Amino acid sequence: MDQIIVRGGNTLRGEVEVSGAKNAALPILASALLADGEAIFRNVPDLVDVATMLKVLNVMGCEAERLTGKNKHVCRIKVGPGPINPEAPYDLVKTMRASVLVLGPLAARFGRARVSLPGGCAIGARPIDQHLKGLRALGADIVLEEGYVEARCKRLRGATFAFDMITVTGTENVMMAAVLAKGRTVLENCAREPEIEELAKVLNKMGARISGAGTGVITIDGVDSLKPVDHAILPDRIEAGTLLAAAAITGGDVLVKHAVPEHLDAVIQKLREAGCEVRAENGGIRCRGPKQLNAVDIQTREHPGFPTDMQAQLMVMMTVAKGTSVISENIFENRFMHVPELNRMGADIKVQAHTAVVKGVERLSGAPVMATDLRASASLILAGLRAEGRTVVSRVYHLDRGYERLERKLRSLGADIRRVKA
Repeated sequence: MDQIIVRGGNTLRGEVEVSGAKNAALPILASALLADGEAIFRNVPDLVDVATMLKVLNVMGCEAERLTGKNKHVCRIKVGPGPINPEAPYDLVKTMRASVLVLGPLAARFGRARVSLPGGCAIGARPIDQHLKGLRALGADIVLEEGYVEARCKRLRGATFAFDMITVTGTENVMMAAVLAKGRTVLENCAREPEIEELAKVLNKMGARISGAGTGVITIDGVDSLKPVDHAILPDRIEAGTLLAAAAITGGDVLVKHAVPEHLDAVIQKLREAGCEVRAENGGIRCRGPKQLNAVDIQTREHPGFPTDMQAQLMVMMTVAKGTSVISENIFENRFMHVPELNRMGADIKVQAHTAVVKGVERLSGAPVMATDLRASASLILAGLRAEGRTVVSRVYHLDRGYERLERKLRSLGADIRRVKA
């Protein structure tokens, strides 16, 4: 098992390229099931979660592969002419919740889907009841048995459906199902993330008729068939935000190339409140960190609010900021698991229910720490960049689910960081 070792104190400077967005790539790879033929997806990040989705597609009978060499960020998915086995087994779904995104495409295209229930995860329960309600509204018969969801239908029918709560993967799953439904579907209370817009863009290139993606109401006019596409995935806004936070916490000056400012409005606002100079520049975002960060309060919200996936990274910044910050987590009920590890490094953080009170300290100290989830692992690395001495981060397999070689990117900016075998 790998560990990442960081020796803090270096100021990060330079330019770094952000990878393709994991949270856009996963539903887009699943969307290939909607059309026979060969689809090509570019700028696909080289991540464990992407490899898992390719395995899911291969198990079903697709030819799904990542190309090699200079084309390692290109994935090829061929559907047909052989039969598709519409089942996503437990052994794969348990390792990645996003595997459930094949449910909508399978039901719409093949009239049957059997997908393992994903269960909970480290940061909290994330049930798929909204996915199932949406598919039922479109006419699918849903049965839950032996830990699997089985959906059957002759052909889905357009309907008006309002999500009880905002759900990103739920919006994506039902939207993919509706593109082949007969008639018009209107989805209300939809998630508005850039990744939703990106999926709709891909589906429309395939021949779907979707409008309103990126707003709370999405309208889909069903079509009889779709065709495969060649598409490049948009940049990862969370990786970009993490790299900006790395510049901020080290007092550095970093240009994150290809990052899209409009996708990070809420994060940029908080960085500026904390004393950073942030501006769009040369097709990316530049962040210059101050000598002393200022404390800011943060409340995570659905997009376009402050993203829960950036909460841990901004909390690390607040551990060394001047003053006291109040950070409220309103998306997941168990997303403060990085707090005890940060306190081991000298932070002063107290948690009550879904709120963390962070009192800034003068310095952090390197320590052995353990990653508990994807974004927590990134936050501990950021803490190590600022801490005095050596920080050893264990269980970094979480990191590899969502960041493509983060340690290499940070090292290119001047960080003293390396990956070792434990």
